[in-house]
Amino acid sequence: MNHPQAFVAVVDDEPSICRALLRLLRAADFRAEAYASATTFLESLANEAPDCLVVDLHMPGMTGIELQEQLLRQEQRVPVIIVTAHDEPGVAARCLGLGASFYLRKPIEGDVLIGAIRGLVVKNGA
Repeated sequence: MNHPQAFVAVVDDEPSICRALLRLLRAADFRAEAYASATTFLESLANEAPDCLVVDLHMPGMTGIELQEQLLRQEQRVPVIIVTAHDEPGVAARCLGLGASFYLRKPIEGDVLIGAIRGLVVKNGA
């Protein structure tokens, strides 16, 4: 039985991270697009909301936390996975409190990320 591919958006200001995550996601049979900023991602929502969002915590301009807050204000119910290389006390709790489904530290284990995304898209019916 054919099923539509789940759409996963990656928001990260590091081009090498975006390329690596896109390769990983596409190899796992997800449709994936990368956005270099939270603002660019928010503009893309006019076209299509993703089934899951993988977002870097620390980015110039709008951070991952600020993006989560903006999605809440816009009443966008997108499952969010926060990723970061710079973990700070209390930040994971704040992200999860804003509704993030997962908080992962870089470098990310590919199978952990794919498992998390699959669980979220199945749970949300994508």
